[in-house]
Amino acid sequence: FDSLKQQMENVGSSHIQLALTLREELRSLEEFRERQKEQRKKYEAVMDRVQKSKLSLYKKTMESKKTYEQKCRDADDAEQAFERISANGHQKQVEKSQNKAKQCKDSATEAERVYRQSITQLEKVRAEWEQEHRTTCEAFQLQEFDRLTILRNALWVHSNQLSMQCVKDDELYEEVRLTLESCSIDADIDGFIQAKSTGTEPPAPVPYQNYYDREVTPLASSPSVQPSCGMIKRFSGLLHGSPKTTSLAASAASTETLTPTPERNEGVYAAIAVQEMQGNPASPAQEYRALYDYTAQNPDELDLSAGDILEVILEGEDGWWTVERNGQRGFVPGSYLEKL
Repeated sequence: FDSLKQQMENVGSSHIQLALTLREELRSLEEFRERQKEQRKKYEAVMDRVQKSKLSLYKKTMESKKTYEQKCRDADDAEQAFERISANGHQKQVEKSQNKAKQCKDSATEAERVYRQSITQLEKVRAEWEQEHRTTCEAFQLQEFDRLTILRNALWVHSNQLSMQCVKDDELYEEVRLTLESCSIDADIDGFIQAKSTGTEPPAPVPYQNYYDREVTPLASSPSVQPSCGMIKRFSGLLHGSPKTTSLAASAASTETLTPTPERNEGVYAAIAVQEMQGNPASPAQEYRALYDYTAQNPDELDLSAGDILEVILEGEDGWWTVERNGQRGFVPGSYLEKL
């Protein structure tokens, strides 16, 4: 796997190098495109100027042509009118018609001169437009030739680069294949077992030990500390007790002593030891009333019914209080009592 990791890193490095090369190729293509774009703008500006000049002169020429044709029609009409008046009219009318025909003819001659001049200018501009158009087309053709040539060469180089990259990748992957061929699955598993094993035997089963069969040796430094055989059950009773427990008839309370007999301690589980007088003694004895029903879980506990009146002898810090009722003593949950 170390070899595979190393070869994959080499493949990644070669791909990064290829990406940098392609980026450089792309940058050169972008520069070439910008140069061609600037050249096209110059030719397009010249063509736009010549085209506008040509259109303007063409419009002026068409107007001159229209004026020339109108003047020619007016001259023809004046000449025909003069001929009619000359045959039957008076001298004054003949002279007037003759002057009008002459003026119309002069106007037609002037309109013809303007029209010819416009045609000459238009032809000159048209020739210039044609030459610029030819030059622009040739320049654009050369640009297109250069563009196709450079793009073809760039794609050719790009294909060669990708082909070389594939060959290089295959060489690196071949190293991985050679490494995998020398890999032994059984040897790898044996090596893992030797490196990570915790032993040759499974752990021994945990035996069952009765809580009440154990013996606890009192501590020499604390002679007053004795085990409480009902401690775990009383804690369990506190956890499972509920204010809504169904009230049961108070049976004969246990009159056994509150201090249990020491039990045997085999050293497997730590014994639970409590101080006999641990807690805050209620001095003098105070009366409390039971708020909820409680059923004794151990012989050293008392049954409670809601409303019972008790005297608290000792308020244990563990939540279990020593109470007395009708001459009987035992443990009850302190949270079930209310001070009167």
